[in-house]
Amino acid sequence: MKNIKTCLLLGNLKQTLKLKKAILKKNWKVVCKNKIITSNDLKNVDLVITFNYRHILKKTILRNLKRPAINLHIAYLPFNRGCHPNFWSFIEDSPKGVTIHEINKGIDTGPIIYQKKVIFNINKNDNFFKTNQILLLAIQKLFLSNIDKILNRKYKTKKQKKNGTFHYRGDLPQFIKNNWQLKIKDILEIYNLAQK
Repeated sequence: MKNIKTCLLLGNLKQTLKLKKAILKKNWKVVCKNKIITSNDLKNVDLVITFNYRHILKKTILRNLKRPAINLHIAYLPFNRGCHPNFWSFIEDSPKGVTIHEINKGIDTGPIIYQKKVIFNINKNDNFFKTNQILLLAIQKLFLSNIDKILNRKYKTKKQKKNGTFHYRGDLPQFIKNNWQLKIKDILEIYNLAQK
């Protein structure tokens, strides 16, 4: 009998459900968690995938993996590494998109596996919640269309360019926190006024 591989899928349990189902269909076992993991969580794990996971994998974890962990990030790296990439892509007018990359010791700095630009035609009523949902769907679609290559490590990576941007969680302006339904055009005006 064929040896069944195990994927540790880290992130919001509701948002990772579609990925979990797809990986299960490939005859992999899937363990889902949304908390900080320890070396004990890595027992019999063949691949770690993070998606909208709020914790950084420690170097000790990365060193104990059978192969590089993979992150699904809703930004067009190297732009908007770190937190709230969708917000900063509009504020800084940087490229928008999604990236699947290997995780290294930096934050969102690992080699790129797949990425795709996403173009938004923003109307007066669009908000960050809506654009964020579009990016979440786009990253899942990118993963699902390349799932066999990702699971079997049949992909090529490319090194990230050195330029780009990075933001910490605390960089997010106070007025936007928990107000993702505000219109993007209004937020851009408020942000630009606050910077003057």
